[in-house]
Formats: sequence, structure tokens, C-alpha cells
Amino acid sequence: MSRVLFWRHGQTAWNQAGRFQGQTDIALDEVGHEQARRAAKLLASLAPTAILSSDLQRTQQTAGYLAAATSLTPHTDARLRETYAGSWEGLSFAQIDAQFPQESQAWKTGAVDVRPGGGETRLEVGARVSAAVNEAVAGLAAEELLIVVTHGGAIRSGLSALLQLPTDFWGVLSGAANCQWSVLEEHQGPLRWRLTEHNAGSLPEPVVLQEG
Repeated sequence: MSRVLFWRHGQTAWNQAGRFQGQTDIALDEVGHEQARRAAKLLASLAPTAILSSDLQRTQQTAGYLAAATSLTPHTDARLRETYAGSWEGLSFAQIDAQFPQESQAWKTGAVDVRPGGGETRLEVGARVSAAVNEAVAGLAAEELLIVVTHGGAIRSGLSALLQLPTDFWGVLSGAANCQWSVLEEHQGPLRWRLTEHNAGSLPEPVVLQEG
């Protein structure tokens, strides 16, 4: 069955400073470039079929390393952007806590109906991310792998939507760290997708079992 690997972009200066990026178009920093370069070598060994990226520069830069390692041409889709966070974008998380204590607390619990800074809810983000992924997967053959280069919040909401988690349980999924990935695998059953890896940064190593 087809697989989808969600790959978060590498580190940016705003990540390092603890600022809410949202859809503000921030580039990778030096550490982020090195993270993406290293992770791309690992992901290239999985022989992906296609690369789909958010159109923000931090994801396109990350995808570029995988493109160089695989000779694939990344395609972009604005629906894979991070959550739009309105007036919260650019603020530190400490500033958000101080200025918007109730909304911030609700956001931290994983609530799906909070509009950070007057922006998007997690439900809205999950709907657009899952729509983009489902369209891309429709063009895959069995056993092929799509790599989706996107953002931490977009991954969390997209996974929750694709896995059809009850909205009260969207908070059970942790966010993805910079340049870590999560994998969905199609399977036969009432639900289309199964989560097989989450927030991973290395490939499984074969284990040799000794008899006797």
C-alpha cells in the first residue's frame, strides 16, 4: 500500500528563539541547513516517488536537499503551509502566554477550535492539509512513497485529520521536532491510514535474532 512521510523543515532563527512563526516566511538558519542535509541522505535511501512541499521558503529549502539526493523535482502546495496565527506571529511563546493567557492555555491543550491570534483553527488546518495529501496520494501506485515537507503544526493537524481522530483527542499527538518525520501507511480496514512512525529522526535498523 502507499505511504506518506511527513517531514518537518529544519531549524530557523525563530525556532531557536522560541517565536511563533505561523505563515511568516522565515528561512533556515545554519543549523537548519545541516539538519536538512543529514536527514535528506537518510530519506533518500527510502527511494521516495514524489516530493510535495509547502510553498514557504523554510520548507522549500528543506525539500531542496532531498531533491538533490534523489533527482526528484519537488512540487509545492500552499495548503501545506503552517497554521496562520495572525497577531501571534513573531511573538515569543512567553509573550503569548502573558498577553493572551486564556487563548494560549487552550491552544496548549490541543483544542481544535481556538484561533491563535485571530487566525486559523486546527480543524481548518487539518482539512486543508489532508485534502492536499489525499489529492497527491491519488496519483501514487501501490507501494510508492510520497514525502510531504511541511511544518510542525500542519503535521500535527494533518495527521489527526487523516487518522480521523475524535477532535477531543487531537492533543494526544505531540508536535514534530525540526527535521523529524512521521509516517502514515495505507491498510485495509474501516480507516484508511495507520500511523507507523511519529517524530522519528533515524531509520529502523535490522535486528538479527540469535537462535538457541
